[in-house]
Amino acid sequence: MSQAGAPVGGLLVLVDPVARRLDGESVRIAKDVLSAGAAAKICLPDSQEEFARALARRGHRRPVIVGDDRALVRAVGLLHRERGLAEGALSLVPVGPAGSLGLAGALGVPLSAVAAARAVLEGAVRMCDLLVDDSDGVVLRTLRIPPLRAAAAGPPAGPSVWSAYRSLVRTLVRPVAGAGDAARLRLRVEADGVLLADVVRPVEDVSVTTGEDGGLAEVVVRTGGGGAGSTVSARAKTVSVSGTDFRYRADAAMTGPVRRRTWTLHPSAWALTVPR
Repeated sequence: MSQAGAPVGGLLVLVDPVARRLDGESVRIAKDVLSAGAAAKICLPDSQEEFARALARRGHRRPVIVGDDRALVRAVGLLHRERGLAEGALSLVPVGPAGSLGLAGALGVPLSAVAAARAVLEGAVRMCDLLVDDSDGVVLRTLRIPPLRAAAAGPPAGPSVWSAYRSLVRTLVRPVAGAGDAARLRLRVEADGVLLADVVRPVEDVSVTTGEDGGLAEVVVRTGGGGAGSTVSARAKTVSVSGTDFRYRADAAMTGPVRRRTWTLHPSAWALTVPR
């Protein structure tokens, strides 16, 4: 890690609208600490579109995101697509429910607004790897293809005519033999061209995590069906998945369904300020 140094042109403090709505007190604390320690332009966008426009017009100011994991991923994705990640370090002051800050913690950012704001001003720069897919989407830390039922599950819905109808259909229609196996993912998984799983055997779970030491991702594939399951792991720069429709969780967001996707690891592609 290297020293962050004084920001040229000051700071651009981008406050995510969700953070402002959920925890105005933490946002106020972050703004006060940052404004007291550096020349800071405070931006309060009301939408993701305004957020993107403000980031694009940052000039020589160093961006500081005040928000949760989704806000950080959004900012890195925008900078990646405009080829702006090499311009300097990005900073985060995490604000949001505990469940929305797992990525921030994994990256070494303090979860306290005061400590995180001080790290922006006094911390060091940490270089981070980035997974980029073939649709130009980004993954900062963890990619996961969960079991089919987990991917399809959502928040419980209230009673409706349609849900009652589906319940009646499930009651009247007998299960087809082998339907449980058919509901599993049938995927081909390759890591740097090496086959880890094929469509012949159902896949239970796939995870890809950006590495800490030398620009290789950690790939873990768990298979099942036909008896006891097994786990295969590898370290690779490129991971390709194809087969039946699947959804995947890229850090904080679920995406898909898709039938094919390839992720490539870009070593030390972006910089983040963390405590020294």
